[in-house]
Amino acid sequence: MTIKLLIADDHALLRQGIKNVLSLEPDFLVIGEAADGDEAIKQVECLKPDILLLDVNMPRMNGLEVTRRLKAENKVVKVIILTIHDDENYVLEVIKAGAVGYLLKDIEPGMLVKAIRTVYEGQSFIYPTLARQLFGEISRQEDRRHETAAMLQRRKGERLTYREVEVLQLIGHGMSNQEIAQKLFLSEKTVKNHLTNIFRKVNVVDRTQAVLYAIRQKIVVLD
Repeated sequence: MTIKLLIADDHALLRQGIKNVLSLEPDFLVIGEAADGDEAIKQVECLKPDILLLDVNMPRMNGLEVTRRLKAENKVVKVIILTIHDDENYVLEVIKAGAVGYLLKDIEPGMLVKAIRTVYEGQSFIYPTLARQLFGEISRQEDRRHETAAMLQRRKGERLTYREVEVLQLIGHGMSNQEIAQKLFLSEKTVKNHLTNIFRKVNVVDRTQAVLYAIRQKIVVLD
């Protein structure tokens, strides 16, 4: 398995630094670079990377616009934002635009590698210190929708099973499907089935929304 990567940043030195870090991983392959937003769009179209590491502040088209454009054009590339911005409102806007990862540029190399692998496996990854802020912002914006979902759940009479609650608690603490499977002595397929049931019962569409639900219902308590 080779993870194909495209780096988009207007600073050549930073691009080279990221490339040097990623080249140490045997299953990572940097297949291209871009110095502005327009070039990033063209490179995605031409090279078809698995993951785009995308700076926010770039000439000609910024990272937010690039992400929206890629989503609108149904590109299968997964976008990880690399930026200096640590404001939860900005994080939320980028995620709404279609990004699945958000990292600050001062991260340790190991966290960048972990984020790439996590995103490649189909999960999202947000810089840990921003996660709590983001949950709070999403919570404030979506309270009404979740109250409606809870009401619908009560009407249906569906309740989470003990095992589903366990799985929900573990994703709330940042565990991947593989880690949950090992923790509970289950197969990854079984964990995925539990997640599907959880999403349906609490009327959410992804892990982040499920965790927000768990926090509201005090199924997960953040330290």
